[in-house]
Amino acid sequence: MAQKTSYDIAVLGGDGTGPEVVREGIKVLKAVADKFNFSLNFSDFDFGGDRYLRTGEVLPNNASDELRKFDAIFLGAIGHPDVQPGILEKGILLRLRFELDQYINLRPVKLYPGVETPIKDKGPEDIDFVVIRENTQDAYCGMGGAMHVGTPQEVATQTAVYTRFGVDRALKYAFEYTRKRNKRKQLTLCGKTNVLTYIYGLWERAFHEMGDRDYADIKREYTHVDATTMWFVKNPEWFDVIVTGNLFGDIITDLGAMIQGGMGIAAGGNINPDPGGVSMFEPIGGSAPKYTGKNVINPLAAIGAAQLMLETLGQDEAAKAIENAIMEVTANKLKSLAAGRMGFTTSEVGDMVASLAV
Repeated sequence: MAQKTSYDIAVLGGDGTGPEVVREGIKVLKAVADKFNFSLNFSDFDFGGDRYLRTGEVLPNNASDELRKFDAIFLGAIGHPDVQPGILEKGILLRLRFELDQYINLRPVKLYPGVETPIKDKGPEDIDFVVIRENTQDAYCGMGGAMHVGTPQEVATQTAVYTRFGVDRALKYAFEYTRKRNKRKQLTLCGKTNVLTYIYGLWERAFHEMGDRDYADIKREYTHVDATTMWFVKNPEWFDVIVTGNLFGDIITDLGAMIQGGMGIAAGGNINPDPGGVSMFEPIGGSAPKYTGKNVINPLAAIGAAQLMLETLGQDEAAKAIENAIMEVTANKLKSLAAGRMGFTTSEVGDMVASLAV
């Protein structure tokens, strides 16, 4: 199938500094689109805290149907200081993940040159792996409940659920991604088979059955989730691609963000890789409302999300140009990744990446 040359992108700037970092991501996207001969058409949506406070509506009922018309979604940040935590996160992020069936969460963990890691004696050559997290099952399904709330007899349940269909499609994506990445061609299953014997027994059986049948060229490893966290810190160089469940993936990717330098550099994608599927890309950090409008927030995570979006859309050359530009900026330009301490404004960082990418 011929490579597309025009893409429709839905833009959800969201809350706080989200619109500011998205602005810089779009600046870089436009620059590389011109250089690599494709076009991007952006449409803005005002989903977020301000809209909710104004209308009482988190998402309109037709939001998912509207977003399905796009090739990808570029998200800034969700989280408003005047909205109770959970309302926007569940009502926008989780709802879109489920309704758009974004069953893969893709999280590269890569230490860029010039970025400090809290791990002693580790550098960019040691921290360069990808976590693939199943994104629509586990304890996030909403199966459970509570009774006798507020009494000494209170009972709460939250059931983790996996289907063979859901596990298989996540594993297939992970195997294919490992093959395409073509680094060490090693896929590690992160689980807890010694305690969660039913859930991760299913994962482990499916992992080896699929590997034996279709992916003999991929080396398979297994590690318990608690051991995984230890090895992230002690020997991150052991990992190439990791595949894991929703809850464990949620936890270990935050540790991954810290060892790659923090939330100011970490980007991720919520992926529906099926034909016609729509994926959503975002910086991992929050909305940072105290920095809103000050032009001091670090936009590199959002620019990295834009790079991941192009990679997923198949524009590999343009994606690589953005990544190389980010690495040049971290290695030789910025004093720090922290807001207000970069040595440059938000817009100046975006300008630098855009100019270096072309």
